[in-house]
Amino acid sequence: MAWIIPVSVAMSTFGAANGTLFTSGRLTFVAAREGHMVEILSMVHVKHFTPFPAVAFTSLLALFMIIPSNFDQLVNYFSFTAWLFYGLVMLALIALRFSKRDAKRPIKIPIVIPIIVLLASVYLVIAPIIDEPALEYLYATMFILAGLLFYVPFVHFKYSLPGMTQFTIFSQCIMQVAPTDHMPLG
Repeated sequence: MAWIIPVSVAMSTFGAANGTLFTSGRLTFVAAREGHMVEILSMVHVKHFTPFPAVAFTSLLALFMIIPSNFDQLVNYFSFTAWLFYGLVMLALIALRFSKRDAKRPIKIPIVIPIIVLLASVYLVIAPIIDEPALEYLYATMFILAGLLFYVPFVHFKYSLPGMTQFTIFSQCIMQVAPTDHMPLG
């Protein structure tokens, strides 16, 4: 009977990893569909109707992150980054609740829930820095801010690198993917 807990923990971990993989793949797919990432990531497999390029990209990104570092560091800095964004989302939700009172909301939750999540995220972002200050937290923050270097020219100004159309067509042929019927909002 001593095997029940370890097997349950392993199954739970596998389930969480599986859910995270598909969630992040879906987020990548939607971001590309809205024009925030390269076009190939917004395409689906022609037979299986899955966002194969987005899931493959997310998987490769995870592999590249784990190669130079150890798993503990990856979890620490991923958690730092994730809770930073959760906090920013809760802050935006609270700000919008007060600045756009009459906006239509399909789901409305009590304001106390976002406040609790915001406080928890502030704690989970600041506590590791206070407990064990490391330059890597600054690197993680700089890496996040470096995203602006890509966002401004490629998303805001809609600049496209030469050869991206040929790269997209080549990748479509290799991965057997096609665009969806959805048109971006912008």
